[in-house]
Amino acid sequence: MNRYYYDLHIHSCLSPCGNDDMTPNNIAGMAMLKGLNIVALTDHNSCKNCPAFFKACENFGLIPIAGMELTTAEDIHIVCLFYTLEQAMAFDREIEKHRQKIPNRPEIFGNQQILDEEDRLTGQEETLLINATDLDMAAATETVRKFGGIVYPAHIDRPANGMVETLGTIPKEYDFTCVEFYDRTVTQTYISRFGLETMKIVCSSDAHYLENISEAENYFTFDDDPYCGKASAKILLDYLGSPGRKEPTPR
Repeated sequence: MNRYYYDLHIHSCLSPCGNDDMTPNNIAGMAMLKGLNIVALTDHNSCKNCPAFFKACENFGLIPIAGMELTTAEDIHIVCLFYTLEQAMAFDREIEKHRQKIPNRPEIFGNQQILDEEDRLTGQEETLLINATDLDMAAATETVRKFGGIVYPAHIDRPANGMVETLGTIPKEYDFTCVEFYDRTVTQTYISRFGLETMKIVCSSDAHYLENISEAENYFTFDDDPYCGKASAKILLDYLGSPGRKEPTPR
């Protein structure tokens, strides 16, 4: 059995609330220094820094996953992860149709920088990324799955944009197979209170600053060839997307 330390919720400098130091190479470098193996980039309502992130992870020997933190019409955050970069970028183009076209004001909300594999600025996202899309939860989850992605509620233990705080529960009709926590110490309380016994549990940082990227604490174990790139990422996503709390289980 091989152990994979992970952080599946990280924001780059494309997210307006992300620090400008959160470049693809800086994220990958910090993840490597912290002993992580699998990392996902999940900017708000955009995947446009994922191509550069994939290059950076390759340079640092990490397994990258392309993702997005999507804001639904209910103002709930959901994590969307994809098997391939191509799937993520196609999903990004679809989500552009559903974003509110409100101009960003960098002096208030922060920069929204698009970078290349050398962390050179190639553009700015002109419309604000942190607004809710026009996709309600049902439409959002259906769209993620249509593009081949895995979807689950983000940081259900936080009051801001968390599903439990907004809806009071984790509705069964959305067929979630896992949920994300910010604070790993409260998982058992939520599992018991909200009937999450069959859900996989993901604990990620939601990092907006380099120092907040997860330490090598949370992991999955798989019986596979260790650290084999796309194959390892597929095993993880297959596991997260399958129903039931089956082995292997996360710490």
